[in-house]
Amino acid sequence: MTETVRELSPSEFPLAEKVWKHYRGQKADPKAERIFGVFEDGDLAATARFTRHPDGNEMDCVFTLDDYRGRGLARIAVRALLDACGHETIYIHSTIVLIGFYKTFGWIPIPEAEMPTSIRDRFNFCFGEMEGCNICPMVREGVRPPAA
Repeated sequence: MTETVRELSPSEFPLAEKVWKHYRGQKADPKAERIFGVFEDGDLAATARFTRHPDGNEMDCVFTLDDYRGRGLARIAVRALLDACGHETIYIHSTIVLIGFYKTFGWIPIPEAEMPTSIRDRFNFCFGEMEGCNICPMVREGVRPPAA
């Protein structure tokens, strides 16, 4: 199989939305988002999305289609996102089972109250109890590349 990792152009965002039909039916917004994907033989297999909110940055839609799971493609998509955006602080809502996965990239669990309001409010259906919804707020501080 031929594997390609790259940022999607806004004209390719419908490809990500097609993948996300299997993941809560997310929609893409070219004005605020960057989407990174892993393609296998030309087909989008895994994604990671970076969204710029008014008060902070978020990564979500880390998703691999069932036919491509177990090959580390989500890790590759997250790495591509961090290579492009990792100099900025990024918040995530991790499922409890994936906390260890995200820690390998430098995310750390934080209290819900420490998340920027616009990002925290996306999960207001948890009524201030994200753990009860199987969610852990996490943050990764921006890392500047070493000066050349």
